[in-house]
Amino acid sequence: MTTGHTSAPRIGVLAVQGDVVEHLRALEASGADPHPVRRDSELVGIGGLVIPGGESTTIDRLSRIFGLHDPVRDLIASGLPVYGSCAGMIQLADEILDGHQDQQTFGGIDMTVRRNAFGRQVDSFEADLRVEGIVRPEEPFRTVFIRAPWVERLGDDVEVLARVEGHPVAVRQGALLATSFHPEVTGDHRIHDLFVRMVKEHA
Repeated sequence: MTTGHTSAPRIGVLAVQGDVVEHLRALEASGADPHPVRRDSELVGIGGLVIPGGESTTIDRLSRIFGLHDPVRDLIASGLPVYGSCAGMIQLADEILDGHQDQQTFGGIDMTVRRNAFGRQVDSFEADLRVEGIVRPEEPFRTVFIRAPWVERLGDDVEVLARVEGHPVAVRQGALLATSFHPEVTGDHRIHDLFVRMVKEHA
C-alpha cells in the first residue's frame, strides 16, 4: 500500500489485533506509506508506528508472543514517533489501572490511564470535541469512544489536546501521541495528518 510519492514517510501499523485496516487507510489518505507490522523485522526502516484500537490485553499478549514487545519498547525509548488510539493509548501509558494482573504496556508517556473508563461496549458514544494541535482546531472533531480509557494522572511534560467531562482523552508527549477515541473510523483524517507531520518533523 503506497501513495506513489517518494516523500511519503513509511509508517508501520502494529497488526496483531484491532483496527489495523482502518489505520492503514487513514494514513494513506494523510500522505503516508503505511505497512502492517506483524514481526520485528517489519519494524526496520519505519519512520513512525501506530498502535491501533482493539483489546489492550490481547495486543499485549500477542506482541509478546510474536517477539514485538521489547523491540517496540526500544524504538519508543529511542524517540520513534508513535501514535496509539484507544487500546493503543493504554499501551503507551507508563501505568494502567484496572489492567489484568500480568498486563504490560510499551510505555513512553508519563501518564496513568484507566481501562474501560467510560463503560462497556453498550456505553459507547460519540462527541464533537475541540482538539488542539490539528489543522483547523476550531472545527469540531467527531470522536468515537468504544470501551475507551481516560487519563487519570499526567506528568509535567504531557500536553493535553482534548478533554471529555474534564478527563484528558487526547495527549502528546514529544514524539508520542495518544487518543482515547477512534479517529480511524470517522473519515476525518486530521489526527492522522498531525501524526504524519510529527513523523516528517522527526525525520
